[in-house]
Parts: sequence; C-alpha cells; structure tokens
Amino acid sequence: MQLFDREALKAELYGFLLFGKTFSSESIVFTTESSHALKRAVMLLENLYMPIIEKQTALRTKSGSGHLYKMRLIDSGECGRIFEDFGHSANQVTLRVNRAVIGRDELAAAFVRGVFLSCGSVSDPEKSYHAEFCVPHKNLSADLCKILTEVTDCVFTPKTVSRSGNYIVYFKGSEQICDLLTYMGAPVSAMEIMGTKAVKQVRNNVNRRINSEVANIGKVATASAKQIEAIERIKRTRGLESLSPDLKEIAYLRLENPEMSLRDLGQNLSPPISRSGANHRIQRLLEFADNIHGTGNSF
Repeated sequence: MQLFDREALKAELYGFLLFGKTFSSESIVFTTESSHALKRAVMLLENLYMPIIEKQTALRTKSGSGHLYKMRLIDSGECGRIFEDFGHSANQVTLRVNRAVIGRDELAAAFVRGVFLSCGSVSDPEKSYHAEFCVPHKNLSADLCKILTEVTDCVFTPKTVSRSGNYIVYFKGSEQICDLLTYMGAPVSAMEIMGTKAVKQVRNNVNRRINSEVANIGKVATASAKQIEAIERIKRTRGLESLSPDLKEIAYLRLENPEMSLRDLGQNLSPPISRSGANHRIQRLLEFADNIHGTGNSF
C-alpha cells in the first residue's frame, strides 16, 4: 500500500464508523475502550473530511475495569456529507456494507482492520485462542462474515452468536486468529501469538514428561518396596545364602539399590542381562518369598 492511499484510509474509516455506536446522516458517534482506536479514528476523519469533532473525557466503563472513550461530530450537515460519501442515503431502512467502497482486496483488508479497531478484540493467548467482533446489527454481522469468507489468501470460517443484543462474529484457534491479524496488517501481533503458542506447547510437553516420569518413579518405588520386603522375609527365615547364585546376586543388588529400575538392575549384574531377564529373576524371588512356608526348596 502507498504511504498515503486515500482509498485504503477511507475503507478503514468506513469500518470504524459503520460498526461504531451511531452512523447515520444526522449523527456520527464513535465509542471505544481503546485510546489508540479513538486516536486512529480521529486522525482518519481529520485527514479525509476535516469535520469538527467533539472528544469526551475518558469515563469509567460500567464494569470499572477500564475507560470508555467517545467522540462525535458536532455538525449534522457534516454527518450527512460523510454518510453520503460512503454511498448511503438518509431514507435507507437498514445499514449494510457498501461493497463499492471496498472493491479491491487491499481495501477489504483495510476495512476489516477498521472494523476490528472499532468493535474487535483478541483474548490473552496465555488463557485461550479467541478473537471476536461485537457487531451492533445482524445484517452487518452477516455482511462481515461474507467479506471474511471471500478472502482468497486465507480460509476464514467465522462463527456467529447473539449476546446482550449484539451479534458476535468470532474465531477459535490460533491459526485462524494469526491469519486474521496478518490479513489486517498486524503480523507482529500474529507472531507474538505464535510465540506464546510455541512456549505453551513446550511447557505442556515438559509437564507431560515430568508427570510421566513422576508416575514411573512412583511405580518403581512401589515395586521396589514390595521386592525388598520379599527379600527381607527370605533373609529372616532362610537366609539369602539359600538362594541360587543368580537370585542371590540380584537380591543383594536390590537391597543396596532400592531406587534402581529393572533395566538398571539387569545392567549392573555380572554378566549384564536385559530388563526382561531381571524381571524374570525378581519374579522368582517373589515366588520364593510367597512359598517361604512351603517345601523349602531353593530357586
């Protein structure tokens, strides 16, 4: 886009005003919780139309979690001039997007950017992947969905839901949100989300691995305790010398190394044996202990 592309700036302003609080031939009012969005809208209006703008001091939102910024055009004649310049007339029944204003792909992208700055938001990627447009009119939400699904460079699948008298056009999933931000001209924000996603994936993988290792350690500890109890029973009643050389060796090794896995036990025998071989010897020890009051035959 050129440094000063009047058509693109006009398309962006159109998104601001059409999806703002009030846009008619008699009144243009824009409210937002973003001081940046307000400054952007004022800049576009001043550069394109030079109207008299009244800006209201920031007020607390109803929830008390932020501030509400408001601007309005004082002269109704200027409202009519701007309203008509975007292809609307005073006698139209309902507001719809005038597609003539956003005929080219880059103009549609600028328009969506204005809409997003007017009524859009993205959730904290640390918590969830959710982006939405809070649209004041049903027909406008339908028009926005149509525009987004017609984008050739991305495959957008927006969903809609009604909430508190507004119509929410929303996206789920990091890929869709990153594509949307890039399409609107915010690739840095898209990269930040992808970076956060990558960190979360690494963190989740590490947590899964740690949980798996902790679970395995717990299993090893439980099994080792059972094995040591059996070996101690043999030691008290028959003595470890009653065992065959191969079982005696692994019995002493287990008593000296309660934290060792079966694989490590096998590798520390002379000669080394496999995990399954070590497990076989341990099972023979357990059977010997279980039959300690039996015939008394050694294994």
